[in-house]
Amino acid sequence: MTLKQFDVHIQDKIGEVARIAEVLAKKAVNIRGIATDLGQGNPVIHIITDDDASARSALNSAGIPFSEKEIIVMAVLDKPGELQKMTKKLARGGVNIESLFILGAQTPIEELAFSVDKMDKAKEILDYS
Repeated sequence: MTLKQFDVHIQDKIGEVARIAEVLAKKAVNIRGIATDLGQGNPVIHIITDDDASARSALNSAGIPFSEKEIIVMAVLDKPGELQKMTKKLARGGVNIESLFILGAQTPIEELAFSVDKMDKAKEILDYS
C-alpha cells in the first residue's frame, strides 16, 4: 500500500505542533504517524494520515505550507531484526531511505514518545509519573 507523507513547514515556536494537530482534527483527519525535524533552521513536521485528500484540504484551507511525497507502507513482524532485514535489502539494491516511520498498530490506544525543552514542567502538566 502507498500513502502520502505531508511535510508541513512551520516556525520553531511553542504551539506549532498543536496548531497543525488542531487543523487536522477539525477536519476529522486521524494522524497515523508524526515526526518533527526542527534542525537546520527549516522546521518541518512529517505527518502520515488516514485520509490524504482531507489532510491536503485542511492544510490548504488553513494556508499552511506543505509538500507531499509518496511513501510505502508494509507490515512487518514486531520482533528484533525485522527492520534490519528490510533496510538491508534496500541498501543492497542501492535505494536510500529518506524517511522512516513506525506506524502504531491501528488499535484504540497508541503510545507517543517525544522530547521537550522543559521536561519537569511537561511531566507536571501531563500528570506523568
